[in-house]
Amino acid sequence: MELKKVMKDKKFWFASFLITWAAALQGHMMWLQRQDSFKQKFPDLENDQTTNQ
Repeated sequence: MELKKVMKDKKFWFASFLITWAAALQGHMMWLQRQDSFKQKFPDLENDQTTNQ
């Protein structure tokens, strides 16, 4: 009975959405940071690929 009440509560859905959004944002920021560190390790890869084609 209590579970049905929670599922209908808008606060529950808003909090769930907020937590999911924050986790996705954190994952996206970590992915961007990994991309940047890769570009710093290998700065000349982009130039090599364009000259080889």
